[in-house]
Amino acid sequence: MLAIIGGSGLTQLSNLDVTRRLAVRTPYGEPSGALTFGRIAGAEVVFLARHGYGHTIPPHEVNYRANIWALKEQKVQGVVSVASVGGIRADMRPGVLVVPHQIIDYTWGRKATFFDGGEQAVIHIDFTEPYSAQLRRRIVDAARACGEAMVDGAVYAASQGPRLETAAEIDRLERDGVDVVGMTGMPEATLAREAGLDYATIAVVANFAAGRGDSLHGIRLQDIEQVLQQSLVRVRRIIEQLASHA
Repeated sequence: MLAIIGGSGLTQLSNLDVTRRLAVRTPYGEPSGALTFGRIAGAEVVFLARHGYGHTIPPHEVNYRANIWALKEQKVQGVVSVASVGGIRADMRPGVLVVPHQIIDYTWGRKATFFDGGEQAVIHIDFTEPYSAQLRRRIVDAARACGEAMVDGAVYAASQGPRLETAAEIDRLERDGVDVVGMTGMPEATLAREAGLDYATIAVVANFAAGRGDSLHGIRLQDIEQVLQQSLVRVRRIIEQLASHA
């Protein structure tokens, strides 16, 4: 079974034929919301809105551990994260879909591991390749199969949020080799690896990052929602193709 974690703009899957909802409690507290089960293209899928179904949870307050634990308990075979990002690299324009291959973590103060001491032995995971190569390939192949353009590979920066970045911060990220910037990629990716789950991200470029393109002197927040709504129609099409060949 495939799991979808929806980010900003994707609090529900309109092409999901819902069969049931399940409220879950975990050793790490409550997830962002109930798990929504259903079928897409005949395949069973479980969906979770990362920010809550009313988009009320800011990125630094998301209970990432509970979310990943809850999905792990449902025996999912892979997790596809859908996330909105700002574009730093010149070709990362609003509306572009990209599957990142690397990540740099700039967050702080988040509960970032299941192995945080106490009676548990410390576990060091290999994070050289933070995303599942197999799941990334399946996403790219699904996009190609349904005729949707997608960039294969980018470095994702996870910033703290919930504010957007300054132009100087984006300059620093660019010097660090970053292509896109979002607020939810970590510790979600780390926790999925600790849980033994295949994990990959479909990143939707919602705007140019600060100081880039038409965000040179400011980001027009009112334009982001329109870009997301148009782009997420394409994301749903890709997910449908991906689910049908799970």
